Amino acid sequence: MSKISLKPYNDFCPQTLFLYGTYDEDGNPDFGLFCWFSYIWDGEMGVMCCIGGDKPTKSNIKRCKIFSANLVTEELLPVADYMGCVSGRNPDKMKIGLDIGKGEVLNVPVLNNSPVNFELEVTDIISKHDGDVFLCKIRNVLQDESLSSDETAYAKLSRIAPVKTTCKRYFGFDGHDMGAWGEPMKTL
Repeated sequence: MSKISLKPYNDFCPQTLFLYGTYDEDGNPDFGLFCWFSYIWDGEMGVMCCIGGDKPTKSNIKRCKIFSANLVTEELLPVADYMGCVSGRNPDKMKIGLDIGKGEVLNVPVLNNSPVNFELEVTDIISKHDGDVFLCKIRNVLQDESLSSDETAYAKLSRIAPVKTTCKRYFGFDGHDMGAWGEPMKTL
């Protein structure tokens, strides 16, 4: 295999999507779409998330030190795409009729129609030039009870169909193209 050198990019490293849930200063739920999410080990499984730029969701996380991470599925993609494309500063952003619940352990909003919701507590923040890395303890996982069945992991994953993103496009669990950023929200 012949190789070429390029400027840094992550086009061939698809990432799973999550909607991060926080409460704003007035106690209203706020969700933002993010994909720089992975797992860490520090005596127990934890999560690391990176958020670049100046966003209300990031400000809420820094202020409260807690948030939810709600797995985005193919069914949730139009809403998630909307949350990722519409500015958090738009006062009407959250007026789209989401089914929002509350965390069981932490005071965080969760999306009831996401099959997996992490309740996360920030333990460390690593601030860089334009982004922040949040190291988090997983305080609770809310999971659709059907995922506790004896099905294989592949069967469960194919049933809930988590969405990935790369190259400014969305891809379904089986790899099918689900459109460019900004397209799925048009179906709302």
